[in-house]
Amino acid sequence: MKKERTIGMDPNDKQNRISQGTKFVGEISSQGGFRIDGELEGKLTTSGKVVVGSSGLIKGTLICKDADIEGTFNGTLNVSDLLSLKSTALIEGDVTIGKLAVEPGARFNASCVMKGAVKRMDDKNARQETQKPA
Repeated sequence: MKKERTIGMDPNDKQNRISQGTKFVGEISSQGGFRIDGELEGKLTTSGKVVVGSSGLIKGTLICKDADIEGTFNGTLNVSDLLSLKSTALIEGDVTIGKLAVEPGARFNASCVMKGAVKRMDDKNARQETQKPA
């Protein structure tokens, strides 16, 4: 069986871009990651990573695996793994994350829920796990 090969392209490294000076209004769904240096108003859903550059602006909903934000976000943010806020970031809205990294200077004016980080000891299942005999 012959295996197809694409030269110069890693299928796991798909990158989409909204450049500075571009404004996109609507809904985007993608398997690949995004870099946003322009403006996005609407909803972006991707199983990849989203990078919002220092001139980037998102107003609306962002659902992704990982996000690095240098610019501005206003809306509903759902990052299943790591949200990394650079020193120039401004975040406002409702945020749900797996992990959070914040550089000094970043502005984070949001309600935040961290999913799956720590089991609460008052959770019935957590108590049962800690009481199992060795």
